[in-house]
Amino acid sequence: MNLPNKFTISRILAIPVFIGVLMLGYYFAAAVTFVLASITDLIDGMLARKYGLITNFGKIMDPLADKLLIMSALVCLVELGEVPGWMVVIILAREFTVTGLRIAAAAEGTVIAAETTGKIKTILQMIAIPALIIQNWPFELIGFPFAMIMLWAALIMTVVSGIEYIIKNKRFFA
Repeated sequence: MNLPNKFTISRILAIPVFIGVLMLGYYFAAAVTFVLASITDLIDGMLARKYGLITNFGKIMDPLADKLLIMSALVCLVELGEVPGWMVVIILAREFTVTGLRIAAAAEGTVIAAETTGKIKTILQMIAIPALIIQNWPFELIGFPFAMIMLWAALIMTVVSGIEYIIKNKRFFA
């Protein structure tokens, strides 16, 4: 297993640690854990491209690791009352739809790599989540709803990127 794929696996292994810390109420530690796990997404992609280490495993597992980390965080944030459940349902629906498309494509020997809109969506989610975890600090000091703005931006990009994946890959619905 190459180094970028090890970073992807480390992101998955960080999820139970993140959930435990968050649900025990250690919000700053949870935000740091989430950010560190998120940074592995940036690192694995840079290493894979720079050194030609792109693999089918990475193309499938990297976005899946992101989805697992982000969905875990959002579900916990619903439980903590920080995120409306309906927003998470929309995000989950998009993620399951895109994952289903990837599975259908893989069954036909095609790997659907992440699109730019999907990457933007992931970045926005990875910015919104730690801001939500630390309850919009330090922006709440000046009354600026940074965390919710980022969550709304992520939700909009979630819908846009989902529509893009469906349109570009509609042949796999047949």
